[in-house]
Amino acid sequence: MADAIKIIIFKLHNQEYGANITQIRSIEKLQDVVKVPQTSDFIKGIINLRGQVTPIIDLKQRLGMQETEKTDQTRVLIASMNNIEVGLIVDSATDVIDIETSLIEETPEMVQGVDSKYLNGVAKLDNRLLLLLDLENVLNYKEIDEVKQVIED
Repeated sequence: MADAIKIIIFKLHNQEYGANITQIRSIEKLQDVVKVPQTSDFIKGIINLRGQVTPIIDLKQRLGMQETEKTDQTRVLIASMNNIEVGLIVDSATDVIDIETSLIEETPEMVQGVDSKYLNGVAKLDNRLLLLLDLENVLNYKEIDEVKQVIED
């Protein structure tokens, strides 16, 4: 295979997204989240993940989408973002695939309600498009500091 990257596929509101697997540490079932007062709405709280306090972010809310009910398919992607480990709530995590870099195109300005600053590109697969999320850009510096504060408190 030519130059390829390994992508984890997940869903938000029935739209498929992908993220580079190198940014994902694990995929977990959603467990009880302890709410942390005076934090942004998209920061749902913290969980104890194998003895480590891990902040939980609702990825849909962070991207400006409407929050939905959690289901048995809801998953938490444990991701490394700007040297912090956080949990990202997604509707489901469905697959891990290799995508040839030649199939990835630049992101248009606005894609189905998601600001292009959050995206690395769009992968053209057989009969569908896959939006590639750039996890390093999901939080800005102020929000990174807020997440760090949640961990330290």
